[in-house]
Amino acid sequence: MGRGSYALARVAVVVRAPAGWLWWPGLLSAGTGVLVPGLTGRRIGVLAGAALFLVVAGVVFAVRRPRYAALARGASRAGRSVFLQDRAVTLRNWRRARRWWLLLAFLAAVGSGFLIPAAAGMALAGAGAGLWAKALWLGGLERRSGSLLWVRTEWAQASPAAGPVRGYLSTGLAAGDAAPGGGRRRAGRVQAGAAVGEAR
Repeated sequence: MGRGSYALARVAVVVRAPAGWLWWPGLLSAGTGVLVPGLTGRRIGVLAGAALFLVVAGVVFAVRRPRYAALARGASRAGRSVFLQDRAVTLRNWRRARRWWLLLAFLAAVGSGFLIPAAAGMALAGAGAGLWAKALWLGGLERRSGSLLWVRTEWAQASPAAGPVRGYLSTGLAAGDAAPGGGRRRAGRVQAGAAVGEAR
């Protein structure tokens, strides 16, 4: 996995990062689409949107799950020299790198409402729901194994399960400032020294 000091991002946080930015704009664009009749009419648009929501959510949840599971099984223990990236930093970096794509997706979903009301917006929301469900699934893996999954930040530019990712690293459940599944840690932040100590 490499020696020396390097930054690690939580796998579940990276997966969860786009969920809200797809869910809420998707619902907003779907609601906007319902206000106009479109070419197909509202009823057809809403029915098509509901079907797209279920299909897209299911596909996004299922895609690459075997790859995630294999990487999780082969995770090696992180050393003391690693830097555990804060949850907020991981979220900010992901969204900053993709903000224009998110804006274009939202505008495209709103524009498509004039053809098929609500359909594209519901598909966008479905993608967000699928990613959120996948993050929860990863949280289940972490709880069962008693360890958190991390990935080197330079490997996971596209996805934490993409080809350049050579493996995951693991820490104790108390490491970092995010709970299993990538959500906020409700018990409060762990001090930095304790977090790095848990990386062994």
